[in-house]
Amino acid sequence: MASAASSSTTSASTLPEVRGASIATLAEGVRAGRWKARDLTEAYLDRVARLDGALGTYLLVDGERARRRASAIDAARVEGRPLGPLAGVPIALKDIFITRDIETTCASKILRGFHPPYESTPSQRLADAGTVMLGKLNMDEFAMGSSNENSSRGTVKNPWSLAHVPGGSSGGSAAAVAASLCAGALGTDTGGSIRQPAALCGVVGIKPTYGRVSRHGVVAFASSLDHPGPFGRTVDDVATLLEVIAGPDPMDATSIPTPVGRYREAVRAGSQAGIAGVRVGVPAEYFGAGMDAEVESAVRAAIAEVERAGANVVPVSLPNTKYAIATYYLICTAEASSNLARYDGVRFGYRTPDAHSLEELYTRTRGEGFGWEPKRRIMLGTYVLRAGYYEAYYGKALKARRLLADDFAAAFARCDVMLTPTSPIPAFRFGEKTADPLQMYLADVMTVAANLAGIPALSQCCGFTRAGLPIGLQVMGPPLGEEAVFRVAGAYEARTDWHRRLPEDPRASGGVA
Repeated sequence: MASAASSSTTSASTLPEVRGASIATLAEGVRAGRWKARDLTEAYLDRVARLDGALGTYLLVDGERARRRASAIDAARVEGRPLGPLAGVPIALKDIFITRDIETTCASKILRGFHPPYESTPSQRLADAGTVMLGKLNMDEFAMGSSNENSSRGTVKNPWSLAHVPGGSSGGSAAAVAASLCAGALGTDTGGSIRQPAALCGVVGIKPTYGRVSRHGVVAFASSLDHPGPFGRTVDDVATLLEVIAGPDPMDATSIPTPVGRYREAVRAGSQAGIAGVRVGVPAEYFGAGMDAEVESAVRAAIAEVERAGANVVPVSLPNTKYAIATYYLICTAEASSNLARYDGVRFGYRTPDAHSLEELYTRTRGEGFGWEPKRRIMLGTYVLRAGYYEAYYGKALKARRLLADDFAAAFARCDVMLTPTSPIPAFRFGEKTADPLQMYLADVMTVAANLAGIPALSQCCGFTRAGLPIGLQVMGPPLGEEAVFRVAGAYEARTDWHRRLPEDPRASGGVA
């Protein structure tokens, strides 16, 4: 991990307290001059330098660039120049977002040394809003995984318990926000990779409607399933970030041309005016066998709280849910096989300065390629796309995907949002599922269907196990129904205190046993 340490004029003892701070508080403080953007940046870099050695959330810390950016924001404020809505807010990016002149590796050896010549649309929009980018965050290699155990650069630890996984593939993003190593972060969700780690780390994360956030400059895993989205400590934090990064983009033909919703207003409406008359669906298929008893109890208690807030709870059915995992893994591996075919070791990745031939380059970089999980998915995807197998596997998966989308359409005719668990289990221990890839894939059973249907879905904390591990509540809405999702999520958060709990700093405590 690159070091955050370098010369600073501010001592650690005089830095502002940023542990648990919300994005709104930080942005308002910078605009009002209550603190400098440079001091906020120093405070977060100090926490990263002191604490991330135990967590492993950052792959790269760009402290000097962050300091220059923060100082420029402070100068603009002093001179009276306009500030962006997120001026001075320190954020970090999953290392799947292309960043100009900053190494982007997707936590893979095959991209080591790759310094892109352009910027992704989501990260550029955050920069235009005034954020300070601290660095790039750890992840499962090429976003393939549910535990962050597949990174070539080491695992990420869950801030609530260093013996447990943070979830994946955006485990670095979720853990960094939970541990207050950045105020907010971006991740990607292909089958649950924002929501599942958000649930396991006790933070908020949203996968928006497919095409609501541009995928330009986001390294592709499965193009028809990839959804960039934000993490934050509160529902309002996530709504704030999504308003900035969402919207049409001429560089992405799949981006949706409709205007961005008023997501923060929806959060305030839910928290202040309530959700009287809102129809909340509860699908029976999401409360089946194999669910942890503490998870089910916490989620049902959350549904009861939403009902007390004025919502009308109605039963709904998603009968084809049982096909979701098989459908998802056929489609995502097929698309991964196609997308990752470009990484042939010649156009991307590690270069040795004294390698003068392709043969010598190959010899010196042997072992610098894909890890086991990308290899596994590439091989499976290549198999299902072979002549003679395409219609038997991939073709049937596409038909099943249509049935799943029809299920959601029928259910949303009866309700405005749906509430389910995000994950059937809390965070599991390292190594617990790595020996059986199928068991690891089943960790996404509650999340993959939303990606197949392209609908928005948010995860927020709704309780803790007796061992002190977070539990996630999933709020799903119809296509472009983010405002309804935020309204219900905001109402629930306003009536509970789960989001106010913070994990102990890892050097002070190792977390739960």
